[in-house]
Amino acid sequence: MTNAEQTNTTKGPVAVMDLGTNTFHLLIADGQGSNYQELVHITEPVKLGQGGINKGVIQPDAFERGITTMNRFGDHIKQHHVKAVKAMATSAMRSTSNGPDFIAQVKQNTGIEIEIIDGNAEAAYIYQGVNASGCLGNERSLILDIGGGSVEFIICNNERIYWKQSFEIGAARLMDKFHQTDPIPADCIGELNEYLEATLQPLFEAAKQMPVSRVVGSSGAFETFAEVIELEKGNPFDLKTLKCMEFEEDDFIALTSRLIASSHQERAVIKGIIPLRVDMIVSASLVTRYVMHKLGIHQVAMTTWALKEGVLVGLLS
Repeated sequence: MTNAEQTNTTKGPVAVMDLGTNTFHLLIADGQGSNYQELVHITEPVKLGQGGINKGVIQPDAFERGITTMNRFGDHIKQHHVKAVKAMATSAMRSTSNGPDFIAQVKQNTGIEIEIIDGNAEAAYIYQGVNASGCLGNERSLILDIGGGSVEFIICNNERIYWKQSFEIGAARLMDKFHQTDPIPADCIGELNEYLEATLQPLFEAAKQMPVSRVVGSSGAFETFAEVIELEKGNPFDLKTLKCMEFEEDDFIALTSRLIASSHQERAVIKGIIPLRVDMIVSASLVTRYVMHKLGIHQVAMTTWALKEGVLVGLLS
């Protein structure tokens, strides 16, 4: 069961796996381009980076969770007689010494060949997914994709990418470095902001040359922001039927401020925050707020489409 090229020459279902630091995603679909029919969509909180993300190793319990999930994904792929498979691993597998052992065991168990993609390729796939969602217009936007291990920044519009870069400053890494006490203390926020200021200089330089007026957050934390805001307004909310959403700036600032100031117990009872994100949503809020403030951005949107959708649309086109 080898990784497919970017063209699906055989008719039938295709499978895409996005194997991230926090979450493993499986998407099996059939059809044409962005009008595909979803057959299976599983999001599993594997937490591959737990306990080892900044130490460069996948811990044994996380390793086992990952293998168990991949075995299950393999069963779904067989059941749906999938014709083409693309499995991509990102930051956690890129930066750990036993990532290759994980990849070898998955191939032995399931036949699935995992491809480790670099940050540049990850950003390009994310752009494809966000653009296919219809969330981009003619104006320049900054796509912000906050993963557990890395964060991708893409300055773009609906016609092209102007600049892109991946930084190893994902929510799990930042939490491990700066969010050891809860609620996060003011001095830790200050240290985190200084770290972002130093690390994200390439982004700030690019944005001087190519100013952006809007942030588009792709999946992950931004789905949580959207769900919490809508549920608290009493609105029905279903991620399955949502591709794009524009935030009211006041709503977005109020929610992220509340999350940053809250304790674990307070976040855990907020409807719309899944257990995996109860703690990492603080780092995600801080990164987003810092970048918005630094670049003077007041428009915020989100899309549920990202890397896996970008790859899938390519396979089905």
